[in-house]
Amino acid sequence: MQDAKSKIFLPKEFLDYIALNAPRADIIQGYLKKNGVDSTKTIIEGKNHILVQFAPRFYNPRFRIKTVVAHYDRVENSPGANDNSAADWQIMSWAISLSKMNDFHNVRIFFTDGEELGWNTGVKEQGSYGIASIFKRLSLTNDDIYVFDACGRGDVPILAKTRLPAKTSKQFLTKFNSLYDRAQTLLFRATQGRWMALPVPYSDNAAFLACGIPAVAITMLPSEEASLYAEALVRETYLEDAVMNRELTKNKRKENGDVDTSYKKNIPQTWKLFHTMGDNIESLTEGSFRVMSNILNTLAITKTPIL
Repeated sequence: MQDAKSKIFLPKEFLDYIALNAPRADIIQGYLKKNGVDSTKTIIEGKNHILVQFAPRFYNPRFRIKTVVAHYDRVENSPGANDNSAADWQIMSWAISLSKMNDFHNVRIFFTDGEELGWNTGVKEQGSYGIASIFKRLSLTNDDIYVFDACGRGDVPILAKTRLPAKTSKQFLTKFNSLYDRAQTLLFRATQGRWMALPVPYSDNAAFLACGIPAVAITMLPSEEASLYAEALVRETYLEDAVMNRELTKNKRKENGDVDTSYKKNIPQTWKLFHTMGDNIESLTEGSFRVMSNILNTLAITKTPIL
């Protein structure tokens, strides 16, 4: 096991951020402020979100806004180093770079509170549901929304597959597919084609989708874990349902004689660390941060005209 001190690619402040009782929202805002980036704490339905908007010169109304989302909350008694501290830190560092760009980038960033609340109680409990509801009320439905979750372990970006209801409108389907295509192009350009699309548990993207707003989610996995998981999906036909709709498919698994959590033996080891003390700094890999830097920097220079 690697000693935490060997993680020289991470600043000392990261250790403070993953401490069990850390005031994470304050650390985010303090770190950004220290590096010249202003942020605003936005309280929506009791959840404390952090919004980063840049100076007007960084926005061009002829191109689509890119809203980048990463949750900063975590379950109790877990450092949450990968879920979701790594993505938080990667995006915080990116925000500092964005503030120094010479050209416009059309990026806004939300660090969300309450993502972990929705996994077993329903998407409306997610903190980001309040943000998505405001977007919908203000007709901010044309942003390209990118959710980053668990991006600190492995070197293969995973674009989350998304299941849309059968009654999804043609208009929404067109808009979502267009965003999904742009996400695929982003990953292809940033990684020279080394990425995968796989079923992934829903993150903050679920809240936006529930409000009729297209959103995509990106995570990371070690290459061996991604390959084994892809093979298991072919072999175990129930696995995709279990991963993407674990609560809705619980009864079906029981009817088939499966132990409710038996599907977990086929999910990536990275995911098995979530919500445990094993989701610590030793589990992170430096390559993830390099790949994520490429993805985020490519996203910054990506410009999609509003037609």
